[in-house]
Amino acid sequence: MDFDELPGRQGIVEGRLKFHDGSLLEFDEVIIFRNEQILKLRYVYHYQNESAEVIFRYDNAPHYPNILIYPHHKHVGSAVEPAQVPDLSEVLSEIEQMIFNSD
Repeated sequence: MDFDELPGRQGIVEGRLKFHDGSLLEFDEVIIFRNEQILKLRYVYHYQNESAEVIFRYDNAPHYPNILIYPHHKHVGSAVEPAQVPDLSEVLSEIEQMIFNSD
């Protein structure tokens, strides 16, 4: 996991986590510290299986303007659905449930 500090109280948190089943999570957050809070300006949490097939991806890229809580959404396979902004810990919990429920 890496953290790069940017000018103006901004930073980038990024990393790759490989799990025992061969699946992989790649994540990237651009954050800013404002009014005693950490805000995510941009994020992506991309989870794929060992064959590089997307299992899910959360992001806030502005390419689905009809999503209810635009631009926040989740890709599940080929489907796209509205999603709240997740924390890394929530994404890891979701992956944990998927891995241990498939064993």
